[in-house]
Amino acid sequence: MNSEQMVELLKEKLNDYSFHFSFNRKKDTLRIEDPELKKGLTLSLPGIISKWNEKKEKAIDEFVYYITESLSAMKNEGALSGKEKQIYPVIRSTSFPVESNGVPLIFEDHTAETRIYYALDLGNSYRLIDEQMMKKENWTRQQLKEMAAFNLRSLPTKVKEDKVAGNVFYFFNSNDGYDASRILNESILKEYESKVQGDMTVSVPHQDVLIIGDIRNETGYDVLAQLTMSFFTNGRVPITALSFIYENKKLEPIFILAKNRRKLTKGDDDKQ
Repeated sequence: MNSEQMVELLKEKLNDYSFHFSFNRKKDTLRIEDPELKKGLTLSLPGIISKWNEKKEKAIDEFVYYITESLSAMKNEGALSGKEKQIYPVIRSTSFPVESNGVPLIFEDHTAETRIYYALDLGNSYRLIDEQMMKKENWTRQQLKEMAAFNLRSLPTKVKEDKVAGNVFYFFNSNDGYDASRILNESILKEYESKVQGDMTVSVPHQDVLIIGDIRNETGYDVLAQLTMSFFTNGRVPITALSFIYENKKLEPIFILAKNRRKLTKGDDDKQ
């Protein structure tokens, strides 16, 4: 399937909505706007086509859901006051946009691969918090950060343990939209640090999973690389296929080769 065909398919799937579509052939993107809001989303078509090649109709259904829920959330921006318990931190890749419709989003640096954004939970969707929303409430970034951290710590955790080739992997998958965000919960990292017998790795391949690894042999790194790539490829909101070593309360990204692993250092990205 090519980009033109994908555009037509999305138009067909969204036919019941009065959205405006704008296909940019040069950038290979599709802009979808709600004419009433005069706001919308810009989608990268190669990524959608890649997902369609793997999952066919299921992938399209997921993107249609994402589009409709996101535009619906824009209609429900509202005030933040009274919704303090609905604010959570979310992890995104460093390639994720830093503004929405020209308004800067509130974010913080996290690692070389990830950033922390903040979301207002709307039930079936969420709204990333931007500077305009903060100004309306006269909130500081520190207030926002503390609220989000408190709410994150209050979420229940659901963990599945799996053992592969002498290594142990813990999968956090509550399907509440904030599994990857649990990488920010220091009490969780501290708890598992006391459990592991080998190297402790932490992975957030997409927003709906956090993987903590107890890597006890070199095979464990090969397994970890396969796991994270699989999750990254199939996730609805991919973050990073790289994993992190957790040492001394710090997360250091690692690049894994077969039978080998090393921490990334400055300049490594240019060599890959």
